[in-house]
Amino acid sequence: MPPEPSDQVDVDAGRLLAYLDAQVQSRHLDLALRWLQSQREGFYTIGSSGHESNAAVALALRPTDPALLHYRSGGFYAARAGQLPGTDPMNDVLRSAAASREDPISGGRHKVFGHRMLNIIPQTSTIASHLPRAVGLAFALGRGAPGSGFPGDPVVVCSFGDASANHSTAAGAFNAAGWCAHQGLPLPLLLVCEDNGIGISTRTPRGWSSRMLAALPGIEYVHADGTDPVRLLATAAEVAHRIRTTGRPAVLHLGTVRFMGHAGSDAELAYRSRAEILADYARDPILATAVALARRGILSPAETLARYEDARKQVTDRAEALIGRVERLDSAAAVTAPLTARRVAEVRVAARRAGAGRERVFAGKLPEHRGPLTLAQSINAALHDALLTWPNAQVFGEDVARKGGVYGATRGLQRVFGPERVFDTLLDEQTILGVALGGALAGTLPIPEIQYLAYLHNAEDQLRGEAASLRFFSAGQYQNGMVVRIAGLAYQKGFGGHFHNDNSVAVLRDIPGLALAVAAHPATAPALLRQCLALAAQEGRVCVFLEPIALYHQRDLRTEGDGEWLAAYPAPADCSTAPLGDVRTFRDGTDLALVTFGNGVPMSLRVAAALAAEGTQARVIDLQWLAPLPAVSLLAALDGVSRVLVVDETRHSGGIAEAVVTALVDAGFAGRIARVNSVDSYVPLGPAADHVLLREPDVLAATRNLLA
Repeated sequence: MPPEPSDQVDVDAGRLLAYLDAQVQSRHLDLALRWLQSQREGFYTIGSSGHESNAAVALALRPTDPALLHYRSGGFYAARAGQLPGTDPMNDVLRSAAASREDPISGGRHKVFGHRMLNIIPQTSTIASHLPRAVGLAFALGRGAPGSGFPGDPVVVCSFGDASANHSTAAGAFNAAGWCAHQGLPLPLLLVCEDNGIGISTRTPRGWSSRMLAALPGIEYVHADGTDPVRLLATAAEVAHRIRTTGRPAVLHLGTVRFMGHAGSDAELAYRSRAEILADYARDPILATAVALARRGILSPAETLARYEDARKQVTDRAEALIGRVERLDSAAAVTAPLTARRVAEVRVAARRAGAGRERVFAGKLPEHRGPLTLAQSINAALHDALLTWPNAQVFGEDVARKGGVYGATRGLQRVFGPERVFDTLLDEQTILGVALGGALAGTLPIPEIQYLAYLHNAEDQLRGEAASLRFFSAGQYQNGMVVRIAGLAYQKGFGGHFHNDNSVAVLRDIPGLALAVAAHPATAPALLRQCLALAAQEGRVCVFLEPIALYHQRDLRTEGDGEWLAAYPAPADCSTAPLGDVRTFRDGTDLALVTFGNGVPMSLRVAAALAAEGTQARVIDLQWLAPLPAVSLLAALDGVSRVLVVDETRHSGGIAEAVVTALVDAGFAGRIARVNSVDSYVPLGPAADHVLLREPDVLAATRNLLA
């Protein structure tokens, strides 16, 4: 049945006027950004011209609905700001592009659309990397996440371009949304594809976006024309209402046009004809709104032009007021302030809170009374305590719930805490991290599991580009604290090859603000995990907790049956004041120090025992934290030692030893330093692994060279 003519569609005059005002503000801001750049006071010129119809989406939603927007969202931003008196979208956008400290969201760090009071969560995505977070946030809100800060029955809105819709990250998010809808799980998510038909210079094939988006399983598809403002306002409102009342996701495919090229530096004539460019002017969404206003007798063309001119003057006055008066970030410390940890000193309060329910959780058999535990058993007990300590904590990932994890580290958690807090996800690392990203915004403390370290690389940008950057781009106003558990590193016996024995962590070490801890021993792992959780809960820190697979079930250190790699479980109260970000000395000695982590700890202890039999006393130091590297604590732990060997199970190039040696040199360590690593190679299957992985004979030979 064909839709009724737009002239017969009811529209509130005030809403249509608010729509026009948002559109003209956005258009003039684009022009002002280019003028600021010409005055060397502006640093961003990607505009929203032609996309101003996205203001209709804002007007269809509540200002309390969380919004994750792409970079052509000027109309949406202006419209939402108009819903909250006292905000000034013109000043906001200008200050953001001028890198002003007065930018209300990033504080001068980047041009982003964001505002805490407007519930616009800043995104810098150009490749749809924010879509998994949007799915995760809708998933959390659909489950009624406590303490979300989004009142009522919120709808999550997430916008992106037609070119970005082709990205694998977008495909994963679409699949995850459909996966939830297929099972009847509430997912109040409005996806908005703003389709201008071109990605920088590459055209989207005609009809492709509609065909692809309409075929998404479980997701309602609605098309809207950005040059039909009356119908667009009605359609957007209907779709938003339907999502809010049914909890089912939808995609609004919004036809737009792009004016003034991709950005200020883009010469469109290099890839588009003059005729093509001029033809687009007929599709100007502001012109379409002016026509609608005139036909309905709301504003005459002259009155619309007067309103347009008034907006131009307001924007121009604000832009001119910035010239020579912008206060910018003036030091590295100021720039990185949102990333600087306060370093939570203890978790005593949380430990005390956990005490009351422990008898019930552990069915009267407290882990500290069970006798010596393996690493996997101690982590399992620590996770039970964590879910009791932090009522908003959730554990999720592939096979973590019913199966209890591939290695049993999450066994029994779902039985005790239920499927709302411990649940399995689909097999997609991007979605797992997206659930964590969104859940953290909704007030949960996510503890996602990535099944193997090698699998993280499928989704690493969700940590680098999304999780760790949020505090930076919001000046600390938004945060998404989480602890990502990853089983990894090498030396797994009987089951291996590269994908189950990845020994590279370089990709995690250069992410600003991310904390990386590595468990090694059952006596220390619980405290280390609790410290990560305290960082996540109290500072909003993104933490990665790396668990060496080969040590999960190890019981012995030197000889079979010695039980020296078992330990009594440290109850929360016993380690609530454990130093955060410190190294741990496992064995003392003054002839040399073996600085290591993970699998290197038992390896170094065995080497130290062999050296002791020869009369050489070696100190063994576990770094515990690989990012930020605990350089100060390490230097203190090396007091009285003049020789240091860094025992690094990761690769020779890009390994941890490079950073440790550099840190010691930078700190002025006066003794001799050497390192020993695994080979620059993927880890092969079977006995061939012995030829590329660091072995004890390699460590022993290196110590003797250092002592010579």
